[in-house]
Amino acid sequence: MNPSTPSVIKQARRLVVKVGSSLVTNNGAGLDREAISRWAQQIALLIASGKEVVMVSSGAIAEGMQRLNWVKRPSEVHELQAAAAVGQMGLVQVYEGCFAQHGLVTAQVLLTHADLADRERYLNARSTLFTLLNLKVVPVINENDTVVTDEIKFGDNDTLGALVANLIEADALIILTDQQGLFSADPRKDPTATLVALAQAGDPELERMAGGAGSKVGTGGMLTKITAAKRAARSGAATVIAAGREPDVLTRLAAGERIGTELQAPVERLAARKQWMADHLQLKGRIYLDEGAAMALRSGGKSLLPVGVHHVEGDFLRGDIVSCLNAAGQEVARGLVNYSAAETRKIAKQPSSQIKALLGYIDEPELIHRDNLVVLD
Repeated sequence: MNPSTPSVIKQARRLVVKVGSSLVTNNGAGLDREAISRWAQQIALLIASGKEVVMVSSGAIAEGMQRLNWVKRPSEVHELQAAAAVGQMGLVQVYEGCFAQHGLVTAQVLLTHADLADRERYLNARSTLFTLLNLKVVPVINENDTVVTDEIKFGDNDTLGALVANLIEADALIILTDQQGLFSADPRKDPTATLVALAQAGDPELERMAGGAGSKVGTGGMLTKITAAKRAARSGAATVIAAGREPDVLTRLAAGERIGTELQAPVERLAARKQWMADHLQLKGRIYLDEGAAMALRSGGKSLLPVGVHHVEGDFLRGDIVSCLNAAGQEVARGLVNYSAAETRKIAKQPSSQIKALLGYIDEPELIHRDNLVVLD
């Protein structure tokens, strides 16, 4: 790893930008509209340059506390949920207004960890976010704190940012915080501490360097950011931890400048995803292909269409990993299927143009998209 090389953000096409409560709310004194406006301006420039950006924003509870004139963060879950419900109103209004100044439409997406644990809801969230990005809409994501209970805890939105990065197969996660980045030790206690400019996500030494929660407003500390980077790296996404109040931080990162701490993923995004599918042990079903479809998959770069399916075995659901076999019963590929076993049986041997007529709806024209398919040797 060479610290003199350009930031990974320069080449990244799809980004998740997470901003913490202390940045969004000006350390608790109401929403920092000027800061949000600056990020909106920078994100508008990134989108104009061809990048896709999803925001994960903390601040609903802190904004709700300010609106309710609460000085101290409550400990009761129902009070936290009430503060989140009140605060979401202000948070959404400010984001909408700031992005509208640059001709951009925003969308509020509230998620819980349960949404990302349930495969059907996971895929629904994924499809919605991809559609919004295709429409040049900026999704603003937050934890749905009005309904969750144990998820309202230390560092939750750092974790959520990593989960969203995995969900949309982002190239990089940018965590904006009130710190410059990760230091070799706590700079408030150790004057010899130095900024870690470049490292590999998942390195155990990073967790030793990271401290606990330091903000009175937010709930996350540097340790949760290091853990989030490790989680994002599982799908090949790099993470940059940088100061949110650094002038033009996002556009400078996109230009290749190194700011804060960059934690690189040990493997490429596509390699990580396909390795996960290749190593999957619990396959939910088998799809037998005709000779033409099997050859098309082996040649590489092709999606599996319903017309190439001969017959189906098993009882799988949309989003399950299934095995694709040729007429001789040899496995040629495996991947994430877009339709259930029952639906696949109905559309087998049929062109994609007939999916809607046969099922009454169409999610995807492919049975398995090439990005969700790994060809086996």
